[in-house]
Amino acid sequence: MKPTDINVDEHRQPDWPVEPMLYRRWSPRAMSGEALTPDEMMTLFEAARWAPSSYNAQNWRLLYAIRDSQHWDRFFGLMGEGNQAWTKNAGMLIVFVSRNTFEHNDNPARTHSFDSGAAWQNLALQSTAMGLVAHALQGFDYDRAKTELSVPDGYAVEVMVVVGRPGEIEDLPEGPRGMETPNTRKPVNEIALEGGF
Repeated sequence: MKPTDINVDEHRQPDWPVEPMLYRRWSPRAMSGEALTPDEMMTLFEAARWAPSSYNAQNWRLLYAIRDSQHWDRFFGLMGEGNQAWTKNAGMLIVFVSRNTFEHNDNPARTHSFDSGAAWQNLALQSTAMGLVAHALQGFDYDRAKTELSVPDGYAVEVMVVVGRPGEIEDLPEGPRGMETPNTRKPVNEIALEGGF
């Protein structure tokens, strides 16, 4: 069984009407090891490009490695063994970084991480629409990523994103296999607080 075979509606039901693609997007781990096409990769990057940002600064940058490329081992080596056990079958690894000042005046861009997160969300939704798997993780070495990927000063390493074609859930290691199901969310009244915290 592949993660895309799971009926998300059996695991998640919104309390209020929203676009189905919002709650049907989730973060599977099972990937096949097949490569993505250049057109698929560019479509994902194009989706990230259209994310909103403060002053339209588009402070995010996507550093990536394609499976079996000269860059793959460097990106893959940034993760710990636990994540490597299931990310080994990804088609692409992406490290999101964001500039923490505005290009036009070099003033602090307080929302650079927030805006980078919007770019990730666009990419995640686009990957779901394309029948791909996309999973963001923080389980990698941020300091080594900054150094080994030549991230300049003034940029923050935000997250690593693993993208691939859906694989068989049964092929995952035991730990990740047990987590390969859409999870739930807190109710709205726990996250939306009128008048203050």
